[in-house]
Amino acid sequence: MAVFIVRHRTHYHYSEAVTLGPQRLVIRPRDSHDLRLLDATLMVSPPASRTRWLHDIYDNSIAILEFEGTTQDLIVESRLLIDNYGYDKPRLPVEPFAETWPFDYRAEEAVDLEPWTRRQFKDPEGRLTCWVRQLVNNKIEYPTQDLLVAMMRRIKDELPYSVRYEEGIRNPLETLEKGGTCRDFAVLMIEAARILGFAARFVSGYLYVPPVQIASDRNGEQSDHDKDDAAAGVPLAAPIVGGGSTHAWVQIYLPGAGWVEFDPTNALYGGADLVRIAIAREPALVSPVSGSFKGPLGIRATLKVDVDVQLLKDEPIPERLS
Repeated sequence: MAVFIVRHRTHYHYSEAVTLGPQRLVIRPRDSHDLRLLDATLMVSPPASRTRWLHDIYDNSIAILEFEGTTQDLIVESRLLIDNYGYDKPRLPVEPFAETWPFDYRAEEAVDLEPWTRRQFKDPEGRLTCWVRQLVNNKIEYPTQDLLVAMMRRIKDELPYSVRYEEGIRNPLETLEKGGTCRDFAVLMIEAARILGFAARFVSGYLYVPPVQIASDRNGEQSDHDKDDAAAGVPLAAPIVGGGSTHAWVQIYLPGAGWVEFDPTNALYGGADLVRIAIAREPALVSPVSGSFKGPLGIRATLKVDVDVQLLKDEPIPERLS
């Protein structure tokens, strides 16, 4: 169990006054046995004239904000207090028939899983299929969990990670050539898993990065702990990337274990440091803040996003967020 405080601030600034259209927020997680929402606050400026909540087709919690008047700024700040029960690299309790790939989902599950097994991108020359087959290495059978972990690790080890602020995702074939962001890696793993017959879906949320690493990253130096390990000949753990903003990863359905979290950006699985907010068929459907505005021709909009995820260790758990 881990208790996190998540602060997520989105600030749009417009070069001239605009009229805001409806804004769609995907910033509140749904309670589950592995994630409990202890408290949540939402601050919006200018204040919305109307707020309504709904569950979308994937049962995500969605807020729709409506506004009156004009403004040059839109600020949305969410604070969450979350009790997370994710596991760190678990040995998954997969049903015997699914312990080894290939396997078929049971008929009663296959009907509902079919949309999550359907490929979304064309592969006319079979390049992605070839990449996946190289991973399988012509094996007739492969332990299911080992196969998915190997796929996740290959993405992390072979493809360069980069921060990209433009909207949208890269085609998996482009990601194989250039690398990409967490959302690109997630889409690549989803498509690769579907080639092998797995049901896979996109997850948006947050990633906890230990503060020691954050300080090291900012200073460009190793922590004292890492220096001691290096001096002793202990291999250093790969740095966690993708913090400081929203993060994306993958869920794959395994009979007996259910939907299991795999983060190909950091080769993490089990969800211990991942705070799930929403799931969807494609990334655009779970953008944290999306909407429209009307203003003069040529108006410019700038965006600034700040995300902070803190782990409460010895501190008492607050009843409410201040």
